[in-house]
Amino acid sequence: MKIVNSNEVLDKLINEEEMLLVYFGNETCSICVDMKPKVLEILKKYPKIKAVEVKVDDSLKIARKHNIFTIPGILLFIDSKETIREARYISLEDIDDRISRYYNMFYN
Repeated sequence: MKIVNSNEVLDKLINEEEMLLVYFGNETCSICVDMKPKVLEILKKYPKIKAVEVKVDDSLKIARKHNIFTIPGILLFIDSKETIREARYISLEDIDDRISRYYNMFYN
């Protein structure tokens, strides 16, 4: 998962990618560290989704701009529009189901 460090880079990706998942976390958050590989495993089922990570400790401006006040956080953008927003208590099963519905509508 590529790390994004600036609002400009993230904005460009949001506007260029059909589907973009943004994972907000940091290395000192044990839940974030534990959840990241599980999110990556889910994304293997959706090869057309580009995924990036924002390390909140290093990129507070990005977190602020996207109203991320707690981590871990996941945003899914489809055609530049925020479609899914989850933070803190994230059900991976729920995220997988929601991504699957949007992915199938968009690509099938």
